[in-house]
Amino acid sequence: MTDLLAILYPWTKSLHVISVIAWMAGLFYLPRLFVHHTERVTVGSETDQLFQMMEMKLLRLIMNPAMIATWVFGLCLVFTPGIVDWSDAWPWLKAGAVLAMTWFHHWLGLRRKEFVAGANTRPGRTYRLMNEVPTVLMIVIVVMVIARPL
Repeated sequence: MTDLLAILYPWTKSLHVISVIAWMAGLFYLPRLFVHHTERVTVGSETDQLFQMMEMKLLRLIMNPAMIATWVFGLCLVFTPGIVDWSDAWPWLKAGAVLAMTWFHHWLGLRRKEFVAGANTRPGRTYRLMNEVPTVLMIVIVVMVIARPL
């Protein structure tokens, strides 16, 4: 199996990067939708239904598949011989940031369910602040993988 992973490495890495880009796009956009949903939309209105549909499609059709693909291809990279040296600190920091990114994804999913139930209590400011989370995590991940400072 490890021989196959080594042979497929360039393809696996390419598919991983493509998946990450799609996932990150959703992680950046969904909180912005929540800001506008919170600040500009009346619960139960047609616009509320429109935002709910956009948020649901973004999460289910783009973000969820992209997150799963990111994890699958990322784990394939982890198990490819010679790619990750777990005695270094960088893969552990990267793994922690990926787990935090996954937590954030699920946090957004829970917030979407609140909008569907008409039970959102968070102000737009909360979503603006939370919109910075994927940026910080992305910086950690990219620096750990490319520069490998630790």
